[in-house]
Amino acid sequence: MTKRTALVPGAIGITGRAIIEFLEKDGNWDIIGLSRRSNNFDSKAKFISVDLLNKEDSAKKIKELSSITHVFYCAYSPQKSVQDEIAPNISMLKNLMDGLEPVAKDLEHIQLMHGAKWYGSYLGPYKTPAKEDDPRPIAKNFYHAQQDWIVERQSGKSWTWSAVRPHGIWGFSVGSRMNLMTGIVLYAAISKHMGLPLKWPGTPEFYNCLYNIIDTDLLAEAMCWVATTAKTKNNAYNISNGDFFRWKDLWPKIAEFFNLDVGPIQTVSLQTVMADKEPIWSEIVKNHKLQPYTLSDLTRWDYLDMALSNGYDQMSSITKIRQAGWQKTFDTEKTISKQMQKLRDSKIIP
Repeated sequence: MTKRTALVPGAIGITGRAIIEFLEKDGNWDIIGLSRRSNNFDSKAKFISVDLLNKEDSAKKIKELSSITHVFYCAYSPQKSVQDEIAPNISMLKNLMDGLEPVAKDLEHIQLMHGAKWYGSYLGPYKTPAKEDDPRPIAKNFYHAQQDWIVERQSGKSWTWSAVRPHGIWGFSVGSRMNLMTGIVLYAAISKHMGLPLKWPGTPEFYNCLYNIIDTDLLAEAMCWVATTAKTKNNAYNISNGDFFRWKDLWPKIAEFFNLDVGPIQTVSLQTVMADKEPIWSEIVKNHKLQPYTLSDLTRWDYLDMALSNGYDQMSSITKIRQAGWQKTFDTEKTISKQMQKLRDSKIIP
């Protein structure tokens, strides 16, 4: 196989890290990661510090990247509101492409990392299982804007595009805003240290609703498959482990991993109740000789509050990607501890 060169903007976020680790194991890729923050995990990839919101900085750094064949675009600029996110997230993509297209003569594919927010999952109940061609919600977000922009940009070009839409993502990264698993396991570790059972902190309704997640190992493999498969050109695909679950059934699995009892539902704002827990986490780190991260290094509690605070089913159909040829699935309940064990082995959690 001819060696390809992957560019991963947003390289140290949860999806950027996942695709870099997967491509390294694959062995047929040269890999370049872009991020504003310095790299925080072991990797043989080349990392370049760049602010994609800065057109001049982007142009200066990107003009050297003539070998790029595939872009796994995982960059994200969070803002105060969904509407405020549109302009900067389009600007970053535009600055990247303005710099890359003139120099990357062998460019084959641009992939966008999106999610179920495409369907308005953050607005309230929506049609489920959500399908890729469902009508867009009335409120536009940056996923819609980015896909519209890349479709227009690609017109008449030799390179192709794709977008992948996972829902909950189960894996690890440091400081990534949209990281479901890390916040949950930190909450569990602190509960254990304080002698508390593992109480569900979200709403009672969501505890019983249907949901779907994807393991980052499977997500990364699917990202690569979509980006390199001829049948998937110029299309968007939902992706998940391939099953649905209810948190009431998964929560005991998480409790078991930490040797905890399952407590009663206790809906709280984690952003509020975890605000004073840095000293406790510091004690846990010291007692168990963990890597010296703070809670604020590892997670964003406001995201977890948002993710666990609704009361309706959130389900994405993966029929489209299966019909394109993707057949790999994980049993969520059977594999839920795999990524948590990685954190334990890496001395992130006790």
